[in-house]
Amino acid sequence: MALRYQHFITPTGTAEFPKVVRGEGVYIWDHTGRRLLDGSSGAVSVNIGHAHPRVLEAMREQMNKIIYAHSMRWDNDPSQALAERLARLSGWDFEAAFFVSGGSEANEAAIKFARQVAVARGQASRYKIISRVPSYHGATTALLGITGDTDYAKAYKPMFVDMPKIDAPLLYRRPAHESVDDVIDRCVRQLEDTIIAQGPETVLAFMIEPVGGVSTGALMSPVDYYDRCRQICDRYGVLMIYDEIMSGAGRTGRFLAAHHWPDCRPDIVTLAKGVSGSYAPLGAVLASSAMVNDVRLSGGFKHGHTYSANPLGCAASNMVLQVLEDEALMPRATLLGERIRTRLEDLKSRTRVIGDIRGIGLHMAVEIVVDKDTKAIFTDEVRASEKIGLLCREYGLLLFSRRTAGAAYGEWLMFCPPLTISDAEVEEMLAAFEKGVFAFQNSVCS
Repeated sequence: MALRYQHFITPTGTAEFPKVVRGEGVYIWDHTGRRLLDGSSGAVSVNIGHAHPRVLEAMREQMNKIIYAHSMRWDNDPSQALAERLARLSGWDFEAAFFVSGGSEANEAAIKFARQVAVARGQASRYKIISRVPSYHGATTALLGITGDTDYAKAYKPMFVDMPKIDAPLLYRRPAHESVDDVIDRCVRQLEDTIIAQGPETVLAFMIEPVGGVSTGALMSPVDYYDRCRQICDRYGVLMIYDEIMSGAGRTGRFLAAHHWPDCRPDIVTLAKGVSGSYAPLGAVLASSAMVNDVRLSGGFKHGHTYSANPLGCAASNMVLQVLEDEALMPRATLLGERIRTRLEDLKSRTRVIGDIRGIGLHMAVEIVVDKDTKAIFTDEVRASEKIGLLCREYGLLLFSRRTAGAAYGEWLMFCPPLTISDAEVEEMLAAFEKGVFAFQNSVCS
């Protein structure tokens, strides 16, 4: 038997791979016929559920026309239609889109594009990307130097350039002597101090996830944080890049999470995952036509991939976003997010192991602790979030769990169901999670 090597958590604790055979709506079925509710949309990416008939039909129609054409030689209608839809949904001045095959490719393209913009504008000394700890921005070698997770990147340390980093505003795990305002002040000061220490003429961009993904468990900050970061970047001519690989495409209740903080408009936005609903591998870099024209006049964007602007992927993505609008899934994400948060807060009050609930819309996380007062985490041997995830699976629920940097910043489970989830399915999801949490609590806290 051939071996496909990939790290993952098996439900049995063995090396046996569970096999998925079918997906429909918010459910997937394994090879035994068991149905599981996909409570984290896979890797927070199946935004409109599995096997949506309108998307499947759009893909079939495109396959009957053409499935591939090299983007350096051909334009195609699906990519043009998708670019126009993204420009309309994103607003501001994001008139230009560059399409790739996923999130890491999108962030890689974004930093290379930002670099070419600087060179085209006579600022060739700018190349440093400031990011936050913890953070995750992708798996390519260049992005490992930007990702703020030493545990994830340490094996590759000799192979990449480590970029400057500042603290993310971890409000739940803030020092006892700091208020929320103190944390924001400290983190904003760090951004300006780091720009000055590195030399403003060398700093190209500040890259952040406006709502955290699996690096921080749906971390959010007060509006003041985003606005002050924007002001500092403007002061020193530093670009702001929003990594919306997870938070974009309507998951937070607005098309971009950036839309929640309109005074902090990013210069570049990256999208993937939910932008195609995982019906096809696709990511996008959004920028202004002014930036694109500067690069075009200086010789063009020296970057590309075989599957850039793939017509089949773009056709799928265009229909996913049409469904997002036609079915009013963004305002529904807001309403369901509020309902789920209320229910999770009630569960938190009745358990010993839920320490924090955070996020917005259907982009939420539940942090697991051994002690609510100290916020201490379980030991490595317990691997609490993973174990809860496995227990939830026994009750028919799939959740994405994470321990960032060996749990140095806590551990959590992501609550990010498809935006198409029904009221009854929400109840099913919450009931299964409650059973999993109490089963875990009874096993370790008795």
